[in-house]
Amino acid sequence: MGALSRTRDPKEIGNMTVTKEDLCEAVMKSPLRLTASQAKNAVESVFETLKETMERGENVKLTGFGVFTVRNKRTRTGRNPKTGESIEIAARRVVTFKASPLLKVKMNGKTKER
Repeated sequence: MGALSRTRDPKEIGNMTVTKEDLCEAVMKSPLRLTASQAKNAVESVFETLKETMERGENVKLTGFGVFTVRNKRTRTGRNPKTGESIEIAARRVVTFKASPLLKVKMNGKTKER
């Protein structure tokens, strides 16, 4: 089991959240044996690199985990559900995530068949 594994009631799945602090603790407990400060800097550095990469419009592929894709969405007309009034939704960039087949298999508690 990984450093982030927790014994939880299966009914709670979907209600659990792993925070940056949890990730830092997992890095500290890893064989790297980093101090709390070093682990925090490492985790922050990874997230900063991910953000900077996506800000440039580049996708991020993490083998065995998945792909974060930056998509451009056009301006479109939407509707306020409460009033029914038409509104313009501005063009924007969004990030989508597609899990790798390996992650999907692990999430479902099966082994990958070849």
